[in-house]
Amino acid sequence: MTALPEDRPPLISEDDRDTAVRRLQEAYAEGHISHEDLDERLHQVLTVKTHSELVSALALLPEENAGTTSTIAVAGGRIQRRGVWRVPRSLKIESPFGRVHLDLSRAVIEHSVVDIELQLGTGRARITVPRDAIVDIEDLRTGWKDLLYKTRRRARSGGPRIRISGTMGFGRLKIRHARR
Repeated sequence: MTALPEDRPPLISEDDRDTAVRRLQEAYAEGHISHEDLDERLHQVLTVKTHSELVSALALLPEENAGTTSTIAVAGGRIQRRGVWRVPRSLKIESPFGRVHLDLSRAVIEHSVVDIELQLGTGRARITVPRDAIVDIEDLRTGWKDLLYKTRRRARSGGPRIRISGTMGFGRLKIRHARR
């Protein structure tokens, strides 16, 4: 008997496949699996069609390391990151009185999701994200002033998801997409 389309298990996406390949490479680099095991599992990951098959290819791997949180904190003054710099998986910015400028447009972003937690008092903040980034600001609480951010009309796929959370006191946060 042929399965009806609604009875078929959901197919995996290319993002799921890429994430699985990255996890296998990290496990090999950390010495958790042998070269032969890596080859076998990579072949399996690249040929599977469903999530259950993908889960079996990743069986017995150590838990995925989400990375540690990098914290940048100043009492007053300026926090600035621009140009080519490596963005951690999770970044916490703390500044009761200073200004913050994060420019991710030329930064090296190795993760599909980047969490930025802002704990700001009276200073203002400006974040420039890559053109193809998807920005999620649902967990951000603003106090005195509203957030300045216009979502892109034509979102491109393939860019990182930038999740911005935390608390803005009396300052204003301005988020924009890079032009280039």
